[in-house]
Amino acid sequence: MIDIDLTGLELLGDAPTAQRLEHLLRLAFSSAGVNDGHVALDVVEEAAIAVLNLEHRNLDKPTDVLSFPMDGAGESIGPRELGDIVICPPLCESVERAVVHGALHLVGMDHETDNGEMLALEAEILRWEQK
Repeated sequence: MIDIDLTGLELLGDAPTAQRLEHLLRLAFSSAGVNDGHVALDVVEEAAIAVLNLEHRNLDKPTDVLSFPMDGAGESIGPRELGDIVICPPLCESVERAVVHGALHLVGMDHETDNGEMLALEAEILRWEQK
């Protein structure tokens, strides 16, 4: 089972509920073959994500979503620590898309180096949810 910690949801306003975000996270992980582990999703303001982007990507600007993977896909003692996803709603085209995007990065997918697989899976997951 995927264990999820959500923080900063008050910054979402009328955006998706905690239940919806948890569902999208579980769906994204399951689609990538990951059914167990722990993930944290933190919703932050532009200043906070700008600091993280500078510290971790050397980019001095805010962004919509950052992912910080922890445990790899190998064996671990206890539940796998998938990592952290940080989103900044004012910069997100879609909070749902950002959450799915972040989750796919945590399982090792990378749209900057693959042949479109990650973004195709992301789009497919979001299409499933619109039906």
